[in-house]
Amino acid sequence: MDRFGCPGFQSAGVHAGLKKNGALDLGLIYAEQPAAVAGVFTRNRVQAAPVQLSRQRAAAGRCRALIVNSKNANCCTGADGMRDARTLTGLVARILGLGEEEVLAASTGVIGAPMPMDKITAAVPALCGALVADDVEALARSMMTTDTVPKAVRRRGTVNGRDFTVVGVAKGAGMIRPDMATLLCFVMTDAQASADVLQAALSAGVDRSLNRITIDGDTSTNDTCLLMASGVSGVRMDTNEAREAFQKVLDEVLMDLARRLVADGEGVTKVVTVSVRGAQTDEDARRIVDAVAHSPLVKTAFFGQDANWGRILAAAGRAGVELEPERLALFFDDVQMVRDGAGCGPAAEAAATAVLKKDAFSVTLDLGLGNGRAEMLTCDFSVDYVKINADYRS
Repeated sequence: MDRFGCPGFQSAGVHAGLKKNGALDLGLIYAEQPAAVAGVFTRNRVQAAPVQLSRQRAAAGRCRALIVNSKNANCCTGADGMRDARTLTGLVARILGLGEEEVLAASTGVIGAPMPMDKITAAVPALCGALVADDVEALARSMMTTDTVPKAVRRRGTVNGRDFTVVGVAKGAGMIRPDMATLLCFVMTDAQASADVLQAALSAGVDRSLNRITIDGDTSTNDTCLLMASGVSGVRMDTNEAREAFQKVLDEVLMDLARRLVADGEGVTKVVTVSVRGAQTDEDARRIVDAVAHSPLVKTAFFGQDANWGRILAAAGRAGVELEPERLALFFDDVQMVRDGAGCGPAAEAAATAVLKKDAFSVTLDLGLGNGRAEMLTCDFSVDYVKINADYRS
């Protein structure tokens, strides 16, 4: 991974002893000046202590730092969990000379296990001392659990001849389902924007990206996506033109991260874009694309490279929205498998099977009823997915 960072921010990652293999497991983002912040969090009713704490603090619209750990979710840990989250943010605040309320927290890993606070607190001074301005890779690696590669993206945009930068890091390979999506994602920008502007941009961007991916249909207890703006570029988001330019770049970063998350999913061998068009409304299309993309039968057929189109139509039919089976058309890439609700024959199936042998392809279902459409990134279910999750805590 190339070295890069975001102006106005520093980051770090160290090994605190949480991972047995010596890998990085504790990360930090530090804003050199007070930064505006917006957040989107899990909708799961069981929420980790750092989610509750960061949601509360991010509501103020300003932050200076974020500490993140992997291997332990700090969830379902009772009063001790919130105490531990506050202890960690307080320690970061003292070392960096910040207000405790300016420090956010995030965690990922096993649910229900007590936090190994002796190891983490011992590592925080070194973590703060490791901060650098031009390399987010250590941060990205510190967040990884079953991820196999770090995920970091940088894009640049221009407003009135002045450049701004957006940098995003993310982790997630399992427990991924739209509803914020199951992951940690931290985005930094040197643009200048209010917390309200950032919140609108982040919510819209997440809905088009992180809320349109699925690996296994599970929503985590720790989902956290934060957007922080240092403002050091001087590029202000105070006009419609500026906000549109920023939204475009933010969307590119979030979508790139979303694709990387699905491609690195647990046991994934296929990345599939599922599209539904011709629905009566966009919401109808969204419900159908959810049903198809989450279906274990559809996903196992992808893994087996089996052009079993009947599973896709069956999933669409149970989505609870209006459709007329005799109007349905189905395509694997450009190969039409179904016309007027019936299969197109052995030749089409053979061509579709060839499509399924690729690492990435698309599935498009046309309802023939209207202009509603929706899209989602999904993947296959492999034998390795079961093995990874059967042994997750060992």
